[in-house]
Amino acid sequence: MDFGSINPVLLIASLMMASTPILLAAMGELVVEKSGVLNLGVEGMMILGAIAGFITAVELGSPAMGFLAAAVASAVLSLLFGFLTQVLLSNQVATGLALTLFGLGLSSLMGQGYTGIRPPNSPRLQIVDSDAALAPIVNQHPMIYLSLLLVAAVWWFFHRTRSGLILRAVGESHEAAHALGYSVRGTRFAAIAFGGACAGLGGAFLSLVIVPQWTEGMTAGRGWIALAIVVFASWRAGRVLLGAYLFGGVTVLQLNLQAAGIAIPVELLSMSPYLITILVLVIMSSDRKRTAQSAPASLGRSFHASN
Repeated sequence: MDFGSINPVLLIASLMMASTPILLAAMGELVVEKSGVLNLGVEGMMILGAIAGFITAVELGSPAMGFLAAAVASAVLSLLFGFLTQVLLSNQVATGLALTLFGLGLSSLMGQGYTGIRPPNSPRLQIVDSDAALAPIVNQHPMIYLSLLLVAAVWWFFHRTRSGLILRAVGESHEAAHALGYSVRGTRFAAIAFGGACAGLGGAFLSLVIVPQWTEGMTAGRGWIALAIVVFASWRAGRVLLGAYLFGGVTVLQLNLQAAGIAIPVELLSMSPYLITILVLVIMSSDRKRTAQSAPASLGRSFHASN
């Protein structure tokens, strides 16, 4: 057992890297749920973004185009969910689960022939000299900084813009928002597309940066963790950041504990992020009154203009 082998600087840098896909997906889902829509298809959108971004980056030789393609592909998939739930008024829970299954299957089909191929290198920002002590933390991939800016931008959008207030009003009472003349369906479609794009970026970050290759099912439940984090955060942007880094930290810590020779079964360490997710959800559900007060009042409820 050698704790001295764990470098704190590299540990923090790895934490930021591992947390970014979850943070991006969770922030997108936060906006979706704030509009009153429950989209359980985050996992499917993430995996589609992973393969769409990977294929585009490989074929065009541009990681930037890969991220753009991932955002567009997942946004389009999310709009399919939007059409089914907002226009055809299908059940949001069942449709979200179907979206995940569809995304997993479609990504598997698209990924045939791309296994074992490495995408073009996605460079990091060079903010400080590479020899500096904190260089691994500061010289990160641009998407990591974008994810942090996204947290601030979403908070500002909710609390400082008219559009954000309208979106929150739609999520709290779509009948009242409709009566005031706001477009409930249009607002929700915009939120759904944004959530899909964020999930796609998270998936592309996995396949282009964290594990620069395509592996079937590589999201490995991160979409479900993102869903849990939104509940854990009580639908608040700042807490989503905290939750994403908490779960990312668990993932990184279990890898470092293995490297340090801790006598804990590998299977148990690998399960730890998901066990903690379940534990958090159990704790949150034990206080249903608090959770109900934090959740948007119209979450998961279908809206029809004639209601």
